Amino acid sequence: MIGLDDISMEAQPKTSGTILWLCGWGMPDTVFDRTRELLPDFHHVSVDYSDADSPEEMLLLTEIAVKNFLYSDGDASRTRDFHGPLLIGGWSLGGLLALRLSIKGFADGLVLFGATARFTRSKEESDLGWADIYVRKMIAGLAQNRQDVEAKFRQLIFTEAEWEADLGASLPPIGSWTTSALIAGLQILRSEECLSQLKSITCPVFLVHGAEDRICPYGAASELMAQLPKAKLLTIPASGHAPFLGREGQIANELRRWWHEQQDK
Repeated sequence: MIGLDDISMEAQPKTSGTILWLCGWGMPDTVFDRTRELLPDFHHVSVDYSDADSPEEMLLLTEIAVKNFLYSDGDASRTRDFHGPLLIGGWSLGGLLALRLSIKGFADGLVLFGATARFTRSKEESDLGWADIYVRKMIAGLAQNRQDVEAKFRQLIFTEAEWEADLGASLPPIGSWTTSALIAGLQILRSEECLSQLKSITCPVFLVHGAEDRICPYGAASELMAQLPKAKLLTIPASGHAPFLGREGQIANELRRWWHEQQDK
């Protein structure tokens, strides 16, 4: 069942805009809690994918979140006057969904963490993404031992140094998504392709990417930077696939500075 209850909103008294947060595969949106706390000058909206039964429902949930925000009083222009411009922040799978929404013209700005315009790649493009067979093996493995599949995936999120620094403790517990939702997310990662339409995204884009990302390799960020007309790339050295975790203060400050620069323009 999809409805307003699936979308959480936190109101703040004065806003620089609204950020719609789209989480990564298997993650609850609480992974963004600390970053949101440090951005009280924004409204914050999020989408709960944890019970999605299919890729179609996951995509629909995402669009409903945007439309419920934009047309909350029946008029997109009045909504923007009250809540400010709409930024869409996405991590990994959420970044791909954010790009999809932006292509449809919903975003005034994008904030993408560890993102890619196409997750599955050929052998020749191993520096840009994963081979499809690995994702298919994950889907098959979920039916046998979903805990093991999620645990192995999470092991790839951080660098060895980040694990030693106990950044893994900042991840929410495994098991917040249903198996159906996990499969739906992987199917979107297999099929969704925004690469061919990147040049149509005319809103400003803030890219944050770990230099040692093993899930969405750094080459994917360079590809986005080269093809998005208004992109800025913040590279986080010695970081893996979650460049915002453990660096929330830096990220919040950089995001705010970038967005104020865009508004001044």
